[in-house]
Amino acid sequence: MTEVSDKKDVQKLQRTIVDSLEDVKAQDIQVFNTEHLSPLFERVIIACGTSNRQTKALAANVRDDVRDAGFGKPRIEGEENGEWIIVDCGAIVVHIMQPTIRQYYHLEEIWGDKPVRLKLGAAKPQPAAKPVAQPKEPPQKATRPASKKVSAKQSADKMPVAKKSAAPKAVAKKTPAKKPAAKKSATKKTPPKPSKS
Repeated sequence: MTEVSDKKDVQKLQRTIVDSLEDVKAQDIQVFNTEHLSPLFERVIIACGTSNRQTKALAANVRDDVRDAGFGKPRIEGEENGEWIIVDCGAIVVHIMQPTIRQYYHLEEIWGDKPVRLKLGAAKPQPAAKPVAQPKEPPQKATRPASKKVSAKQSADKMPVAKKSAAPKAVAKKTPAKKPAAKKSATKKTPPKPSKS
């Protein structure tokens, strides 16, 4: 693979890749300048395909068009799965992803601080917005309107009075307590003495 060192070469490679992605109807194509973030590559391009078949077709088209433009054959990873395919074109790395994968990994947060125009004369793109955590509001205290407030006495007055039940209460029948049995004296009866007469 030939090295891309000149700015014009990087722009030509970028244009080739973007055109190649547009030919196969890639969605939401974004280009970011990454020279300040990594010495390994100068641009990151992110695009979406709606199915495994489309992402594979996008990667194959980028590979063929880059090679035909004279930049050498790019390396491709993730082609067998098709949900996220990376095409390494040397100075530019292309991420072709399905929308759910792109939304989950949100690569724009990592690489998106210096967006690049896709076409000459197009409006300058804004840096990718980083999600800001919204402060949670404290829970509001539930309050009643002033006209609905009722004093404790008024609410007691309005409550229905429970009628006393006429049903007799069950009376527990008392059982006399058993007295302990009196101890019988163990007196020995002696037989009567015979009388002498």
